[in-house]
Amino acid sequence: MAASTRERRISKELSDLQNDPNSGVSAHPVDSSLLHLKGIFLDPPDTLRRRHLSGRHLDTRKLPLQIPVMKFDTKIWHPNVSSVTGAICLDTLGTGWSPVGTIKMALISLRMLLRIPQPKGPARCRGG
Repeated sequence: MAASTRERRISKELSDLQNDPNSGVSAHPVDSSLLHLKGIFLDPPDTLRRRHLSGRHLDTRKLPLQIPVMKFDTKIWHPNVSSVTGAICLDTLGTGWSPVGTIKMALISLRMLLRIPQPKGPARCRGG
């Protein structure tokens, strides 16, 4: 059975991530379907942890038309992340998403958001 266009795109994006270890982000499939991924990125430089995005919540079913749904595995206290639902409040990961966006771009945007909080984000955050 031939791979769908979405599956080919996700496979290519995952390969691109593997070939760019300097990006500070990575992702891998949770299962063989490529519908659910686990994203990993380094926390801001003053911490020694890696943040893991939940595999069941890095949902690629609506790519490329919509951003993959992303939530953290663990609670995170940040002005742009809902402490109730874990929803991430960042325009490029919501209404600002474009079909040319990539998983790598989404993970890098999220990593940057942790470094530089956006004070207007919580007011626009759904589910929080």
